[in-house]
Amino acid sequence: MTQTPAALDWLIIGGGIHGVHIAARLLGDADVAPDRLRIVDPGDQLLERWRTCAATTGMSHLRSPSAHHLDVDPWSLDRFARGRSHKRKRGLLARPFKRPALTLFNEHCDKVVQAFGLKDLHIQDRAKRCSVDCDGAVVQLSSGREIAAQNLVLAIGSGEQPSWPDWAPRSHARVHHIFEPGFDGWPPANEPLSETVGVIGGGISAGQVALRLMAEGHRVHLVSRHPLRQHQFDSDPGWLGPFRMAGFSREPDFDRRRSLIAEARHRGSVPPDVRRSLSQAIEQGHLHWHQDKVESLEARGDGLVLGLAAYAELEVERVLLATGFTSSRPGGSMIDALIASASLPCANCGYPIVDSALRWHPRVYVSGPLAELELGPASRNIAGARRAGDRLVDAAKAS
Repeated sequence: MTQTPAALDWLIIGGGIHGVHIAARLLGDADVAPDRLRIVDPGDQLLERWRTCAATTGMSHLRSPSAHHLDVDPWSLDRFARGRSHKRKRGLLARPFKRPALTLFNEHCDKVVQAFGLKDLHIQDRAKRCSVDCDGAVVQLSSGREIAAQNLVLAIGSGEQPSWPDWAPRSHARVHHIFEPGFDGWPPANEPLSETVGVIGGGISAGQVALRLMAEGHRVHLVSRHPLRQHQFDSDPGWLGPFRMAGFSREPDFDRRRSLIAEARHRGSVPPDVRRSLSQAIEQGHLHWHQDKVESLEARGDGLVLGLAAYAELEVERVLLATGFTSSRPGGSMIDALIASASLPCANCGYPIVDSALRWHPRVYVSGPLAELELGPASRNIAGARRAGDRLVDAAKAS
């Protein structure tokens, strides 16, 4: 890692999908000098949470098309795939919409990190507090170090906010959330290689992890509160352009914008390929699916008993929660303190009110969930990172 200057031009908090893409865009499109930019993230490497979560689910291909990636050039991933040998090309881009294999996407991410030298710009630490004024921002890290920057980008996702149902104990050794920090896949060390597992959830992550466990020899019960809902994407592609965004951007009521976002998202849905695999496994008896609501969990002997609203009881040896992330504003106490200290504007839902450049303050920009009242339902995903990158490049060039 290179030495950090006394004051940076840009400091990005968050080294996930959004932070990495924005860094690449500022360096590649806005001509920001590498020694004037840093990324703060506690992971051993950039994109660590993305890689861990994706691997845990057993994802084979992304839900999004190949145009959604972290490089500057929109066609970069397509060219990267074409550069593979004939044998290695097989299965790299799945129909429809040329959805990249996870291995291809991750290798392409490595290329972006290497091409822009982002590994050397990564400060492996956690942002603890930040203060801003008209001259810039000062960020205090967990290590006690302070970093000053003229511009701060909050590229904070929800990766550390897994949603736990009220009935699920957080301290039980056989109850896990698949996205809980520190949970690194299956099977756990020193545990049997084959178990009866209850997977709770009805969305793509639940479907993928159920298929993964089934393929690895586990006896899997998938419990979802609703039927298997099929949607190719997590929101209509019209939200990426003026067809739907024009009206959203004209809406002055942020409560209404929040409602539009909630209505547009296909939460708890699976794409057609995952739906086909689940349906086939259910029909063949390899996967047990329960459309029911979990109301309780009880430890009984060496196992666990899930109390279901209609099915009464379901006995399993382990429970995996694939219940997604909370809708709470990410950033925790650090963002709370920043809002209070700088009187930053928020809507009733607690999320930032920003301008068209994604400025929350003359020196503070946002991306990901924090930008969704401006960028709409796609703000959290890879396409949202690219849209945020467009806005920040324009802002950097204008400054």
